[in-house]
Amino acid sequence: MSKDQNYSEYSEEGEIDQEEMVPGKKTAVLVDGILLNGPTTDAKAGENFVKEACRLIMEEVVLKSTNVNEKVCEWQPPEQLKKLLDLEMRAAGEPPHTLLELCQDVIRYSVKTNHPRFFNQLYAGLDYYSLVARFITEALNPSVYTYEVSPVFLLVEEAVLKKMIEFIGWKEGDGIFNPGGSVSNMYAMNLARYKYCPGIKEKGLFGLPRLILFTSAECHYSMKKAASFLGIGTENVYFVETDGRGKMIPEELDKRIWQAKQEGAVPFLVCATSGTTVLGAFDPLDAIADICERHGLWLHVDASWGGSALMSRKYRRLLHGIHRADSVAWNPHKMLMAGIQCCALLVKDKSDLLKRCYSANASYLFQQDKFYDVSYDTGDKSIQCSRRPDAFKFWMTWKAIGTLGLEDRVNRALALSRYLVEEIKKREGFKLLIEPEYANICFWYIPPSLRTMEEGPEFWAKLHLRQPEIKRDKSDRIGDRQRTPATLLHP
Repeated sequence: MSKDQNYSEYSEEGEIDQEEMVPGKKTAVLVDGILLNGPTTDAKAGENFVKEACRLIMEEVVLKSTNVNEKVCEWQPPEQLKKLLDLEMRAAGEPPHTLLELCQDVIRYSVKTNHPRFFNQLYAGLDYYSLVARFITEALNPSVYTYEVSPVFLLVEEAVLKKMIEFIGWKEGDGIFNPGGSVSNMYAMNLARYKYCPGIKEKGLFGLPRLILFTSAECHYSMKKAASFLGIGTENVYFVETDGRGKMIPEELDKRIWQAKQEGAVPFLVCATSGTTVLGAFDPLDAIADICERHGLWLHVDASWGGSALMSRKYRRLLHGIHRADSVAWNPHKMLMAGIQCCALLVKDKSDLLKRCYSANASYLFQQDKFYDVSYDTGDKSIQCSRRPDAFKFWMTWKAIGTLGLEDRVNRALALSRYLVEEIKKREGFKLLIEPEYANICFWYIPPSLRTMEEGPEFWAKLHLRQPEIKRDKSDRIGDRQRTPATLLHP
């Protein structure tokens, strides 16, 4: 290209105001009409915007949203919310004051998950230390794949994984943080298949026998999704019958394994659950591990919800036998409040199975002749390239409150559950379905019009219609200081 067409240098007396655009330099460089050595943004305006946004977050989210007298959410139907929010993206940017107003609207119409009356599935509340950790990682914007680009966060992840492995009861192991327990379960499923037939990484599914995995009828839906995604097929997920409390029946598991073998299929994996989503059931891990050892199957435990009980000396018995698992999914962002998302896959293997299964050996990124110990370049154990430093949130919380503080969170959550159960039993119109084993409390609210009706098809049909109405009414009145406690109204 010619210098005249694409590359220009302007003196201080030329068309560019040098003092304003490029302080401390005598020439400005233009390429294709773009100033290369001038400011790319208005730094002062940006800094002021960050300051004002942080003030807004502190006032409206950290302080107001945790106040029981404030609203959980200003609920709006989707079409109405579209009208209230300025969602359009335009050719020209908008001024800071408009952006701050947008931020205010986003907070106003969002659900305040930190609110004392936010009762959603499996997570709630604010951990201040985890929040600060998230502020730091968002500001630094790291990607955890190599030590040279993310030295601190890789060491933090290593330390947290090591400690979690200790609580499972393994002497050593491996692991990685993933974007969700569903992804951890998929990792484990693929890892088990790779262990059974390593050639699948290069040769693919062609020529493989029909592989079967077994899981509880009460398992998380991610098992079916993972089987579909990995090409195993949902028809090859054999669901094992559970007892009245939602636990997998070991004898039924054994029967299903023999059934698969008689069909000419090849069993390769059993996925047990510690803390099912609805009933909070814990599968009998010791008995299941015995069966897996007999048949030579990989045992994965989805402890995404229940894994936090390992932190409690009182309740870790719920996961008795978990040390016999080959892999474990555990989400500290649930009961331990590490902040979404914070999810680990732990693996008993220490022979680099994770890396062998998932590595692509990208030479531009994972060079073996670097100036430091490249074993710290753990990114090739992941199917991701860019990866968030999620372990840092949990590490900061753990450092702040210690193991005893984490244990207290578990014990407190289960004590609150026991309190709620007793309150339900006292109140007319509330029916407890089952004595809970964990923090899941399953009950029906029976309105006065149905309390004298005999339980039968008509009763249940009318009751099923009532529960969505309660949820709708609760959404309409959300934040009302005078309402009945929301927990007791939840269907």
